[in-house]
Amino acid sequence: QEHVVESGGGLVQPGGSLRLSCAASGNRFGIHGRAWYRQAPGKQRELVAFISREGDTNYAYSVQGRFTVSRDNTENTIFLQMNNLIPEDTAVYYCYVEFGTSDNRYLGVWGQGTLVTVNA
Repeated sequence: QEHVVESGGGLVQPGGSLRLSCAASGNRFGIHGRAWYRQAPGKQRELVAFISREGDTNYAYSVQGRFTVSRDNTENTIFLQMNNLIPEDTAVYYCYVEFGTSDNRYLGVWGQGTLVTVNA
């Protein structure tokens, strides 16, 4: 059974920093792409950052230069370093993981989300 668990959210003042973590487990066929999404109150969920199996990254325009997605050496955990936070970054942040399957397909699994609030 695949599991995705986020952590690291909280309350931070504008200009501050937070680092989110996303731990993936329970799969025998490897992990492909992973991404961070966010959903602000009353808005649709949007892609924030993506990291491929090869380590290539992409970012939403609104976070370029402020957010960095990375992974640990075991490749089981990815991180989202968020710097220079602004109130518009307030949202529930979700981790999305593409697990491999026995028939060479992808199984997408969402985490439960972690709340980030940027407020003075």
